[in-house]
Amino acid sequence: MHSPSLLTTLLILLIGLGAARLMAGKLAGLAVPAIVVELLIGFGLGNTLLPYQAIAPLSGLTELGVLALFFQVGLEVRGDLLSSRRGTILRLLGLSVLGPLMGYWPLVLGLGMAPATAVLCLACVAATGTGVTLRLLAQREALQTPTGRLLVGVSVLDDLPAIALLSLAVALGGRNLSGGSGGWLGPVLGITAALLSDRVARWWRRQGRAEPSSPLAVLMLLVCSAWVGEVSGVTSLLGALWGGVLLNRLSDRPPQVGGLLMLISEVFLPLYFISVGMRIQAGTLLDAQAWGLSLILLALAIVSKLICGLGISECDQRNGVDRWAVIFGLIPRGLPGLVFATTALNAGVINAPQFSALVLMVTVTTVVGLLLLERRLLLAPSDVEAPTRNHQPG
Repeated sequence: MHSPSLLTTLLILLIGLGAARLMAGKLAGLAVPAIVVELLIGFGLGNTLLPYQAIAPLSGLTELGVLALFFQVGLEVRGDLLSSRRGTILRLLGLSVLGPLMGYWPLVLGLGMAPATAVLCLACVAATGTGVTLRLLAQREALQTPTGRLLVGVSVLDDLPAIALLSLAVALGGRNLSGGSGGWLGPVLGITAALLSDRVARWWRRQGRAEPSSPLAVLMLLVCSAWVGEVSGVTSLLGALWGGVLLNRLSDRPPQVGGLLMLISEVFLPLYFISVGMRIQAGTLLDAQAWGLSLILLALAIVSKLICGLGISECDQRNGVDRWAVIFGLIPRGLPGLVFATTALNAGVINAPQFSALVLMVTVTTVVGLLLLERRLLLAPSDVEAPTRNHQPG
């Protein structure tokens, strides 16, 4: 089959993106996130008009939006995230990581998975769709409630151990840039580079030098840090996140780069989701292995977040934290789950049926979690009023 030209490819992608935006607007009232619509559009394109191989050369550009989001997460990793309900956040983080790890031996012994593949699946299960959850909280004006503030802290920090599991999976069974086994030398060099860059950032700050603030300087830091992460085998995602941490450490005040990162995300992130949908082969959806694995991972994903409810104490609930709203807010896997699955597929850690199973798990948890969270917020108006009551003179 003759490959379409670059302009034809871009035109088809933009038409698909426009259709996804129109459909997402109509389905917003049903709490169906835009990423699900973009996945469906991509699946349709990839199995009809535009196979994924046609846009493979553009994959680096589509991933730029993802790197920008993880860079922004790095900017948000500050000590003040733990200033409110530190103990509760740490309990929830611990449960969120330990819950999925219970599935390691069943996946390895029961399904015969390679250790690297099992760790990758658990990374997807441990992830939290921070963006979609916080967007819904903002729409329902619940972001500043006790429940909303707790979810902000947990959601941002929850992806850090999941990213560590992803890096471990790639190091155990992935391919590096030269096509060989990842090994441990790369991650060691990556950690060494992170420590050295931290020293440089601290020295730069002590010298009183201005932090990089121009769009070009910020973009260079983002791309360079992501490249180091990719080359060292700890993944470009972790590299981009560390780049955000470095930029945050170069200044006493939060860097004003939100406009640039928002622009990159708005332009490239939807194209990334469409490209993920294009990678789902229609034939794998007829594979019993893919559906069986997706059901197992879905059950593990739901149970692991239900366990997190144990981290909400009676004291938290008396102070206005809604246990079920927190659980429902942690269920969506959203962007991180899709990014982890795609990164693992590129690294050779998973195959096509396993990739389809992970995408199905991410899609179902995202839709179901958001529907449950929205219903819970509508049924619990007292949670929205809790901050006002707590601050009344007593």
